[in-house]
Amino acid sequence: MGGSQTQSLIMMGLIILVFYFFMIRPQIKKQKDQKKYVEELKKGDKVVTTAGLHGRIVEVADTTIVIEVESGVKMRFDKTAISLDASKALNTPAKS
Repeated sequence: MGGSQTQSLIMMGLIILVFYFFMIRPQIKKQKDQKKYVEELKKGDKVVTTAGLHGRIVEVADTTIVIEVESGVKMRFDKTAISLDASKALNTPAKS
Protein backbone atom coordinates (compact mmCIF):
# COMPACT_ATOMS: atom_id res chain seq x y z
CA MET A 1 0.00 0.00 0.00
CA GLY A 2 2.80 2.45 0.87
CA GLY A 3 4.75 1.56 -2.27
CA SER A 4 1.79 2.44 -4.50
CA GLN A 5 1.50 5.91 -2.99
CA THR A 6 5.24 6.47 -3.35
CA GLN A 7 5.13 5.49 -7.01
CA SER A 8 2.20 7.85 -7.58
CA LEU A 9 4.06 10.73 -5.97
CA ILE A 10 7.19 10.02 -8.01
CA MET A 11 5.15 9.89 -11.24
CA MET A 12 3.37 13.13 -10.36
CA GLY A 13 6.72 14.77 -9.62
CA LEU A 14 8.11 13.60 -12.97
CA ILE A 15 5.07 14.95 -14.82
CA ILE A 16 5.49 18.34 -13.12
CA LEU A 17 9.20 18.32 -13.99
CA VAL A 18 8.45 17.55 -17.66
CA PHE A 19 5.86 20.35 -17.80
CA TYR A 20 8.38 22.78 -16.33
CA PHE A 21 11.21 21.97 -18.74
CA PHE A 22 9.12 21.66 -21.90
CA MET A 23 6.44 24.30 -21.38
CA ILE A 24 7.03 26.78 -18.59
CA ARG A 25 10.79 27.37 -18.88
CA PRO A 26 10.79 28.06 -22.67
CA GLN A 27 7.88 30.49 -22.25
CA ILE A 28 9.74 32.42 -19.53
CA LYS A 29 12.85 32.59 -21.77
CA LYS A 30 10.75 33.86 -24.69
CA GLN A 31 9.21 36.58 -22.50
CA LYS A 32 12.67 37.71 -21.35
CA ASP A 33 13.92 37.82 -24.96
CA GLN A 34 10.86 39.87 -26.02
CA LYS A 35 11.38 42.34 -23.17
CA LYS A 36 15.08 42.74 -23.98
CA TYR A 37 14.33 43.25 -27.69
CA VAL A 38 11.71 45.92 -26.96
CA GLU A 39 14.10 47.76 -24.62
CA GLU A 40 16.81 47.82 -27.32
CA LEU A 41 14.62 49.26 -30.11
CA LYS A 42 16.13 52.35 -31.71
CA LYS A 43 15.44 54.82 -34.48
CA GLY A 44 15.86 53.30 -37.94
CA ASP A 45 15.05 49.69 -36.96
CA LYS A 46 12.65 47.82 -39.22
CA VAL A 47 9.89 46.19 -37.20
CA VAL A 48 6.66 44.24 -37.55
CA THR A 49 3.79 44.68 -35.10
CA THR A 50 1.80 41.80 -33.67
CA ALA A 51 -0.99 42.85 -36.06
CA GLY A 52 1.38 42.46 -39.03
CA LEU A 53 2.10 46.11 -39.82
CA HIS A 54 5.60 46.62 -41.29
CA GLY A 55 7.51 49.84 -40.81
CA ARG A 56 10.63 51.70 -39.73
CA ILE A 57 10.98 53.33 -36.31
CA VAL A 58 11.28 57.12 -36.49
CA GLU A 59 10.83 57.97 -32.81
CA VAL A 60 11.27 56.08 -29.53
CA ALA A 61 9.69 57.16 -26.21
CA ASP A 62 9.49 55.41 -22.84
CA THR A 63 6.52 53.17 -23.61
CA THR A 64 5.68 54.02 -27.23
CA ILE A 65 7.31 54.18 -30.63
CA VAL A 66 6.39 55.96 -33.86
CA ILE A 67 6.60 53.83 -36.99
CA GLU A 68 6.72 55.21 -40.53
CA VAL A 69 4.75 52.77 -42.68
CA GLU A 70 4.91 54.69 -45.99
CA SER A 71 6.37 57.98 -47.11
CA GLY A 72 5.16 60.43 -44.49
CA VAL A 73 2.58 58.12 -42.88
CA LYS A 74 3.48 57.75 -39.21
CA MET A 75 1.69 55.72 -36.57
CA ARG A 76 2.25 55.53 -32.80
CA PHE A 77 2.28 52.11 -31.14
CA ASP A 78 2.88 50.77 -27.67
CA LYS A 79 6.27 49.01 -27.52
CA THR A 80 4.57 45.79 -26.46
CA ALA A 81 2.89 45.66 -29.91
CA ILE A 82 6.22 44.81 -31.58
CA SER A 83 6.63 41.16 -32.54
CA LEU A 84 10.10 39.78 -31.80
CA ASP A 85 9.80 36.75 -34.08
CA ALA A 86 8.33 38.61 -37.07
CA SER A 87 10.78 41.52 -36.73
CA LYS A 88 13.77 39.18 -36.59
CA ALA A 89 12.51 37.38 -39.69
CA LEU A 90 12.14 40.73 -41.48
CA ASN A 91 15.71 41.77 -40.63
CA THR A 92 17.33 38.40 -41.44
CA PRO A 93 18.81 38.38 -44.94
CA ALA A 94 17.12 35.92 -47.29
CA LYS A 95 19.13 32.81 -48.20
CA SER A 96 19.62 32.31 -51.90
